[in-house]
Amino acid sequence: MFESLTDKLSNALRNLRGVGKLSEENMAEALKEVRTALLSADVHFKVAREFVDRVQAQCAGQEVLKGVTPGQQIIKIIYDELVRLLGEGSTGLSAARPLKILMVGLHGSGKTTSSAKLGKLLKKRGYRPLLVGCDVYRPAAIDQLEILAKQEELAFYADRTSKDVPAIGAKALDVSRNESADAIIFDTAGRLQIDQELIEEVKRLRAKVQPDEILLVADGALGQEAVNVAKAFHDALELTGLVLTKLDGDARGGAALSIKTITNVPIKFVGTGEKTADFDTFYPDRLASRILGMGDVVSLVEKAQETIDQKEAEKMAEKLRKADFNLEDFLAQMQQIKKLGSMESILGMMPGMNGVKIDGDAEKALARTEAIIKSMTFQERRKPELLNGSRRQRIANGAGVKIVEVNQLLKQFQQMQKMMRMFKGGGMKKAMRQMEAMQKSGRFPS
Repeated sequence: MFESLTDKLSNALRNLRGVGKLSEENMAEALKEVRTALLSADVHFKVAREFVDRVQAQCAGQEVLKGVTPGQQIIKIIYDELVRLLGEGSTGLSAARPLKILMVGLHGSGKTTSSAKLGKLLKKRGYRPLLVGCDVYRPAAIDQLEILAKQEELAFYADRTSKDVPAIGAKALDVSRNESADAIIFDTAGRLQIDQELIEEVKRLRAKVQPDEILLVADGALGQEAVNVAKAFHDALELTGLVLTKLDGDARGGAALSIKTITNVPIKFVGTGEKTADFDTFYPDRLASRILGMGDVVSLVEKAQETIDQKEAEKMAEKLRKADFNLEDFLAQMQQIKKLGSMESILGMMPGMNGVKIDGDAEKALARTEAIIKSMTFQERRKPELLNGSRRQRIANGAGVKIVEVNQLLKQFQQMQKMMRMFKGGGMKKAMRQMEAMQKSGRFPS
């Protein structure tokens, strides 16, 4: 969602290349563009002004370090200020056990889904979560929470016959003790807009259950309205943290850059998709790095460690070393990579690749490749040499593609196998020469 901001900041800083010293004069135009970029991203005007003032105060008169361009130096200053803007220090939850968490927010912000996502995350951290349905006005919310709880194998409690929210909360605490739950997440009701009735109900629930954390779930796509919502809830409830949702959308992202400064409440989690796995701890330094196009390699490595089976990876490495790699292995690798997310999201975590667009046809081509291999029998994947004309036609029909696409995939796979055999035999230089020759002739994709 920060692609536009990243592009505009990059353009603003490009003008500083070749400058020997940072001064008010050569900084003025660049910082004006930085301020415009922030405002166009829906950052609060006060936050944008103070941000630029702090950057200018640090930059003016600084000697450019040896081996570092002015552009690189100002990027470091802007990076530090972005981290400060987003919130320095720890963004973790209370260490209390049992950990009682109150989830509040407006209707449609993603509160119920975020409750289940948080439960799943805490379960991975060794907790035994209990999800509590406290939205007594919207039966579908309780049903949704129960379905998500079953899906993620989390404990669940709700009382569909009662409208007394504080009493439901108190009963949930008794249930948590019986269930040996040590993380109780209360999914409260929302409204289309903030009203006194909503606030008073949450206040009564807070008094009854004495939560360790009060997390506001705010829709990141709301822009400045998300900041106003956060301020209103904080004034009434003394929030301990924020959960920003829908950060996978194309909104301008100003809420994430403004909300910490305006409310002085830390962002603790971010939702980046609809799946329960699309929920991450918020790291200010990592988001600042991505906004400046520097990638987020740490998050990429962590995601890989979580999703890729280590034993399978070692097994695959051994197969590659022995040049014993078949279409069954190829399919397994494709499915492992898919667990990391879309190609664009993966590229966004790589330095210098933020904002790179993947051609829609490229994503479709990967899907077609997977469909073709899945249309083969297990024996055919293990021994592609069995694939005669009639088998290839059957596979094409099963995958919904033309037979020429099946032939093309098999040809490329044969070329890959040939390369691996050459690497195995120590013919690295010879293999590289052949790859270059094939690229020049157009027989192998570059």
